[in-house]
Formats: sequence, structure tokens, C-alpha cells
Amino acid sequence: MLLRLCSHGLLLICCLLSLGRSDTEEKCSTFTDLNIHNSIIGTDLNVKFILHTRENPTCGKHLNSTSFHDLNVTRRTVFITHGYRPTGSPPVWIEDIVGRLLSIQDFNVILVDWNRGATTLVYHNAAAKTRNVAENLIHVIDNMLDQGSSLNNIYLIGVSLGAHISGFVGKNYNGSIGRITGLDPAGPLFNGKPQEERLHYSDAQFVDVVHSDIDALGYRESLGHIDFYPNGGTDQPGCPKTILSGTEYFKCDHQRSVFLYMASLTQSCDIDTFPCENYRDYRIGKCTDCKEFLPLPCPVLGYYVDKWKDYLVKKSPPMTKAFFDTAAKDPFCIFHYHLDFITWSSKIRRGYITIKLVSSQGDITESKLDQDAATFEQYKEVSLLAKFDKDFDSVSKAFVTFTTGTVIGPKTKLRVLRMRLRPLKNRNRPILCRYDFVLLENIEMEFLPVPCDDTNL
Repeated sequence: MLLRLCSHGLLLICCLLSLGRSDTEEKCSTFTDLNIHNSIIGTDLNVKFILHTRENPTCGKHLNSTSFHDLNVTRRTVFITHGYRPTGSPPVWIEDIVGRLLSIQDFNVILVDWNRGATTLVYHNAAAKTRNVAENLIHVIDNMLDQGSSLNNIYLIGVSLGAHISGFVGKNYNGSIGRITGLDPAGPLFNGKPQEERLHYSDAQFVDVVHSDIDALGYRESLGHIDFYPNGGTDQPGCPKTILSGTEYFKCDHQRSVFLYMASLTQSCDIDTFPCENYRDYRIGKCTDCKEFLPLPCPVLGYYVDKWKDYLVKKSPPMTKAFFDTAAKDPFCIFHYHLDFITWSSKIRRGYITIKLVSSQGDITESKLDQDAATFEQYKEVSLLAKFDKDFDSVSKAFVTFTTGTVIGPKTKLRVLRMRLRPLKNRNRPILCRYDFVLLENIEMEFLPVPCDDTNL
């Protein structure tokens, strides 16, 4: 149509239309969008850098690796590097993570788009290109440094293979880059490799890592100054449990690390974590004091964990594992309470506790403390860790159930001198108690909790 207009002498209109189209193409650069056909035939590596700032949050600008006329090098710069793309489509989280980062600070957010290279049915082919992607990124950073940028202001966020790419970049600068965040670093072909061939805590001044799929696509062992293991690092709540769910079954756990990190950017609630030797010790409440970080509380997951940097990098060795549970949906936060029992049954009782809280407004939240059977001995206090997906300013009712988990034999009674519910984080809230009652096995008991007698805390 445009050619026909030109042929009829409408040269001015033709030129204006062409110029307008050219301007649009220059102003907006989009993430490479491929398909399964590209995966089958494979793609040659072609790395593209797309810049977003608060001036252009939704319309990316193509960043020339040698000319940075759109880039303010004095700003803190965040590079986001994706991983393997078996179907060629852009990551579903790309636009969201850019928007959330720009909502908290005036960053340069640069997408490292290596979809042409990551798109292939053969994972090994994509993994083999990670060093070349890192070289492209190093070239950009070198030019930024020449124009006045600082390594302190460089922050690399790498997803899956992108985490190891970030590590390769960090090694090039002898660990002087400000920070690297690894979001479920890829495990296949990297598990067990020496530190020169994968992400390592020495690759930046501060390295934090989230492991959400250690039994499949992710890396199992510690890699950073602090390594987070949501829900133990394996099955994430809300993700499909069977292969009948299709591709979501394979990628949901792996991607959860990204969505947890993005949730931390909104600060609608903190995702509290607990440094611990293992997941079991966290779940039975052995790791809740975080005394080593005083006056700070326990570390939080995500962007703001750098507040704990000084504590973490000084450890010897500077490696901390942190465990926590999450809810199934954004913002994923869990609220922790201690549930303490002093019992007076003459015989030892072993069993499980479920507690359900009702707010003054009638909302309900429940915690099933089923990680291990608790052992209740006469006059000895047992402290259990209860985890709720809602946090109530006030509790109007509580429902408690005791079970031994057996289906045969006589029903057991648990005689309780005192049951106490203590919020782990909001210490200004009242500690609630109930005194002198009997829990009948598998019978839900309703209580009106009362503030504890100060002499019995």
C-alpha cells in the first residue's frame, strides 16, 4: 500500500509514514519471541541488551554494546539474565520483574536477551553457550566502566543457567561486582562442578541464592553467602503434583524462585527465613532465635537481604543456609508462632497437633504441625512451630486437635496444664494461653484464648 501511494506522487506522506514507523522501531525493543519450530532446528547465539528505566518502563531501548547514549552510567544497573528456553517463548515474568524493580528505585534495568541460543530442544546446547553469553555481558560492563560506571553499582540477577552466567561474569572481575542473586541455579551439567565452572560466593561482594527445585532442575548444594531453601527446596505449594498438568509440572517448582524474589520487591509482607542446619530442624522450631544477627531479626528472602550482608560475609566459611515455608500464592508469606505445651499425663504421649485460629472479623487460618510426632512428657514444656498463611491482629477463638496418627487401639487423652501461643515476630501482641484442660484424640476442642498470666510466661 505504501509503495502504491508513493507511485501516485504522494511522496511527502510516504516519507512521513516511513519515518514514523522507523521511530517506533527504534524506540521500543522487545524480547525475542520464538516458537517450537526454532527449538527443533536450533538457534545460533545472538545476545541482545534491552534497557528499561523509569523514563521508559514499558518500552525497552536496544542498548548498543559500545554506545550508551540512553544509559546513565551513574545509576545502579541491574542485569537480568534468563535461562534455558525449550519452547522459545519469552519468560512470563519478564515484564513484571522490570516493573517491580523500577517501582523501588530508579535503576537501569537491562534484560540480557539470549533467547537466540537458549531456544533448543537440546539442553546441552544451551548450557554450552553460557560462557559466550557471559563474554557478551562482560563487553557491555567494560564499556560502562570506561564511561564512569562502578562495579559496586552492578547487580546481576540470574535465573537457572543465567545464575551461572552471572557467576562467570563475576569471576572476570575477581568478585568485585556489587551483588549477584541466583534464582534456582541450573543443576544439570553443573552439579558437583568445581567453583570455576559454576556460580560461587566469591564471584561478587555479596551472593544470595534461592533453591526451589533441588530434586530436579535446580542446584542442590550451597553456592552463595546465603542460600535460601523455600519449603526445603523441593515441592512448592500450589505447584502441580502429577505429570497430567503438562509443562507446569516440570517448570513450576523451578520458576517459583523468581516469583518469590518478585514478591520481596513489593514488601506487602516480609518472607521471613531461618538459618538452620537442615529443613527438619527449622520445621520443629529449633532455629527461630537468630541471635547471631542481633539487633537485626532473622533474614528476609529477596531483594532486601543485603541488609544482613555484613553479618553473612564475615562468617567462616561465609556460607549460610536458611529454610522457611511459604504459602501457595503471591505474596507467599507465612506467619510463625510458637505453640507451647506443658502436660501432666503420667504416661508419655506422642502425637500431632492442629490449631485453627479465628479472627475478630471471622477470618480463619489453620496450621497442621505434622512435621514429626511431638513427644509430651509430664511437666516438661514442648515448643512447636506453628505456621499460618494469615496474620490476625486479634484472635477471638482457637480450635485445637490432638491425634496420634493411629487408627487402631484405644483413644488417647492429652492432659494439658498450659497451652501458650506466642507470635514469633510481632512481639507487641499479647501472648495467649489456656490452662488445665484435656484434649481427646481426634476431637476438635474450641477455646476462648486469654492473655497469659504474667507469672506463668
